[in-house]
Amino acid sequence: MNIVTKKGDRGITSLCGGRRVKKDHIRVEVCGMLDELSSFLGLSKSLVNNNEMKKIIGSIQKDLFIIGAEIATESKLIKHLKKRIDNDSIRSLDGIIENLERKRKSKKRCFVMPGSTVISSILDIARTITRRVERKTVALKRRKMLNNPSLFTYLNRLSDLLYLLARSCERKSYQFKRR
Repeated sequence: MNIVTKKGDRGITSLCGGRRVKKDHIRVEVCGMLDELSSFLGLSKSLVNNNEMKKIIGSIQKDLFIIGAEIATESKLIKHLKKRIDNDSIRSLDGIIENLERKRKSKKRCFVMPGSTVISSILDIARTITRRVERKTVALKRRKMLNNPSLFTYLNRLSDLLYLLARSCERKSYQFKRR
């Protein structure tokens, strides 16, 4: 399969199912945000020196592909998707969150100034992108283009998880690997 197809040269692309839409269509925009989010997570995964955290980030990236497929698929074709974000996906995030919260020294919830470490900064960027995706998926829901309550819950939990991962990376044991 060629990467260059020239089919998008006029600002049009295809959704899952074949429907052609403008590249600024809200579904395409959200898929682009998910790609951006996954890329920042990939960057953090490449720098982190902790295998458990690498696994967590890799799992999130896989879930982002599932979310992207759902967003790029029109409602009438959703039933054809093999996997969707569901309560099991949320329970998985909840388990990781509970584990990270048990390990936290400070139980205070507060705003932080990003920039303590390279990895925590990248994860904070990923968290803010997640919030942007969350806002746009609410817009999709309002337009009756998306109706998976688990997806909204997942994104909300994901931003919390990324916050906790960023704070974990500020501790010495999760610093980036030396090259």
